[in-house]
Amino acid sequence: MSVVYAKDEGLAQEEEEYDYDALEEETKEKIFSEFDFTEIDESLKKIFPGDKMGFQELVTSLISGEGKNAKELVMQFVSDQVSYEFRYNKQNLAYMLLIAIIAAVFTNFSNAFQNKQVSEISFYVLYMLLITMCLNAFRIAMTGIEGHLELLLDFMRVLCPSYFLAVAIASGSSSSLIFYNIVLFLIYIAETLILRFLLPIVNIYIMVQVMNYLAGEEYLSQFAELLKKIISWILKTLVTCVIGINVIQGMLAPAIDALKRSAITKTAEAIPGIGNAIGGVTDVVLGTAVLIKNGIGMAGAAVMIAICAVPILQMAVMTLLYKLAAALVQPVSDKRITGCISSVSEGYELLVKVVFSTGVLFLLTIAVVTASTT
Repeated sequence: MSVVYAKDEGLAQEEEEYDYDALEEETKEKIFSEFDFTEIDESLKKIFPGDKMGFQELVTSLISGEGKNAKELVMQFVSDQVSYEFRYNKQNLAYMLLIAIIAAVFTNFSNAFQNKQVSEISFYVLYMLLITMCLNAFRIAMTGIEGHLELLLDFMRVLCPSYFLAVAIASGSSSSLIFYNIVLFLIYIAETLILRFLLPIVNIYIMVQVMNYLAGEEYLSQFAELLKKIISWILKTLVTCVIGINVIQGMLAPAIDALKRSAITKTAEAIPGIGNAIGGVTDVVLGTAVLIKNGIGMAGAAVMIAICAVPILQMAVMTLLYKLAAALVQPVSDKRITGCISSVSEGYELLVKVVFSTGVLFLLTIAVVTASTT
């Protein structure tokens, strides 16, 4: 028993010779030196034009527990963009309310005119003006949504190489390769299905709705409802499929890498004399790699949230404002005016769902990779 105790004491003294704090800092520097964040920094300059924070600085801030800078960066960017959208559309909404009130005069007091055709023609002129304003405002909003989604896809393209290199270092090549292919597939889906197919359908839906209310009866309401259901079903199917694929791969790929890493670690620890020291150093190195990998994932998720939060909040504000406008004019104006304004609100609501679902696709993937590759 005394011999075993002396041996354990000697090993403990040998392990104490290692400065694990210094080893952790050295490991961080070496791992960070393997990454090139130049393209990510250029992408951040496009997303946050007025901010000088680099991506590595953001990652370092997060892994050191100082996430305040990232929070302030996201909140400031979101508040500036949303306030700009409100100021831009405030005057437009005031004009719509004025048009609705004038149209109500021609509709409700048409008996005062000897020739009712005058009031009808005046109403249709005002309705066409309202349609023009609504479609123009929605076109500008659609352009902004496309720009934000393209920013999101561009950021994911430059983030993926660095992030999945960190995954390969921390967990293994199997997890990195599989999830990298999943993200590339998501980028392709978002670019072809969402940008090139769903957004044009939303645009068609709005035009069908406003033209539907131009006539006295709703001739196109079922077609508009069909378009709305197609958009909703495609988004739900995408999110469900991505969750399923990520969960399945999150159970398989990391297990393969963990088995390989465990075999190597156990073999090294079996070496007499220095096995325990090698095991301790390995744990520090792997732990630091996992920390950096999670830091890159968190920083990427924070930037993605900022990109998606801006259009979501903008469109949510516009949805509420148009609903409020429809509610205000409903008691006094024609139902066609109310329906036109309300349908534009539904279009903004669809845009919220499209952007939210697109962001969820990527955030879920990053979350599953971060949680499973530990």
